Formats: sequence, structure tokens, C-alpha cells
Amino acid sequence: MLQTIIPLLVDALANAALIFFVAVGLTLVFSVLRILNVAHGSLYSIGAYVAASVGLWIVAAGLPEWLTFPALLLSAAFVALLFGPLIEKTLVRWTYDKSEAVQVLVTFGLFLILEDLQRMVFGVQSVYQDTPMSLLGISQIGGIVYLNYQLLLIALAIVVLIALKVFIAYSRTGKLLAAVVADREVSQAMGIDTGKMFVIAFTIGVFLAALGGALATPTSGVSPGLGAETMVLAFAVAAVGGLGQVEGAALASIIVAMAKVLAIYFAPALDAVAPYLVMLVVLIVRPYGLFGSGATRRI
Repeated sequence: MLQTIIPLLVDALANAALIFFVAVGLTLVFSVLRILNVAHGSLYSIGAYVAASVGLWIVAAGLPEWLTFPALLLSAAFVALLFGPLIEKTLVRWTYDKSEAVQVLVTFGLFLILEDLQRMVFGVQSVYQDTPMSLLGISQIGGIVYLNYQLLLIALAIVVLIALKVFIAYSRTGKLLAAVVADREVSQAMGIDTGKMFVIAFTIGVFLAALGGALATPTSGVSPGLGAETMVLAFAVAAVGGLGQVEGAALASIIVAMAKVLAIYFAPALDAVAPYLVMLVVLIVRPYGLFGSGATRRI
């Protein structure tokens, strides 16, 4: 019995870790900027392409293969620093006082631009770079074989969750972000530079999305269309957990990933729809998500 349950649980948690990086970035951006960034999935796939390309270059150049590990993190940081401030200052900032429909249309347009940009830069072929996963190898516990890279993903997701909570609760920037989330107008009246906070929040969100893509590359590679698939799944997770809720994104990632893995093992025909069936059930019971709540809207 355990030989069936434990691998299922490990697979689900490893999948949940990758989903969490994207979903928590999306929910962080929404909580601060109050905008649903439809282009978030494209930033995930760009992070994956950059990480895979850098990893392949390291191997081809004959450099030490362990460099592919820091390359994953540095690739995500590069994407965040390149695209985060640029997109927020030139495009997203223009939509803050616009309707939700305009915000969705603008970010969807950005999504299309980024998808075409990926094809121009990286081509239309799938890219696969599994050196980090191969280097870590496997472990056998109780007769069950585990990919050590999967265990690393789970540990990294826990570290990121704790780091975000500590950052928001104890750092000066985190407290300022929390103040902007609580009341943007009062924060401005108190002298908080909300524009700067928006750039920081959006850049962190881009970093988390790109990090998820970079970490996913050794296990699944990257191909055209990955951004759209990831974006839909991230929206489902954010809706289940409650938009703007970091803890909700973590729990929802586990629930959605577990549903997906169970479907793969026991009902393959439901693999594609299992996460959205979970979302449907949760939203019927709790329309604002597991951790979300209704709020009075200012007009």
C-alpha cells in the first residue's frame, strides 16, 4: 500500500512545488497591483528557455556541470531584472486606473508579444536540459525509488514560502508592501512611494514565475505553448486558494497537483480537466477561494 501512496505523494508535491512558484508570483502581483497579469505564463516559459539555453551552453563549453545549478537561479534573476521593471513602468502602470477588461486585454496583448518573442529568439523546437536532475541521481528508501531532484523542488518550495512570509512580516520593504495591500490611498498619503512598491512587487512576481520555469526545465523541458498551459493552471490555483493569498496558493498548489497526479494514475482521460474540476467544486462552495474573502469595493 505504501509503495503506491508514497510515490504518488512525492510526485504530487514535486508538481505542486512548480505550480506554486508560478501561482504565488501571480497572487503576489494581484495583491499589490490589483491586476491579473495574463502574461505571467509567458514569463515562466521565458525563464525555462533561458535556463535551458544557459545549461546547454555550460555543458557544450566543457565547464563543470555543477554550474547548471546556480544557472537556474541566475537565469530567473536575469529574466526578472530584464522584464520586471520594463513591463511595469512602460505598460502595466498605464492600466492601474483602467477597468478589469482593459487590464486583461493589455496583458493578453503582452502575452502574445512575449510568445512571438520566444519563437524569434529560441525557435520553435523543444529544448531539454536535464543535467541538474542527472547529477543529483536517485535515492531508494524502503524499496521505493525517488528522484532526488523532485525532493529538491519540494524543499525549495518550502524555503520560498517561508522566505516570502519572513520578508513580508519583518523586512521594511515587506511591511511597506503589506501597507500598500491594506490601503493604497492611505499609504500614498503617509508618504510611501507606491510606484516603487509596484515595481518591486511586479519584479518579484516575474522572478518567481521565471524560477518555476527554470526549475521545471530539467524534468520536462520547454516547448512553444508552455506559457499558455501554465497560465491557465496558475489561474486555477490562484482561484482555489483565493486571489492575493500566499498561504492559499501553497495549499491550492498541493490540492490541484494531487488531483492531477491521481487522474494520471487512475483516470488518464481526466488528466487535463482534473485541476479545473477541483477549482469548480471549491468555487461552488467558497466563491472567494479557500483563503479569500469578500471585500467592499470603493467607487
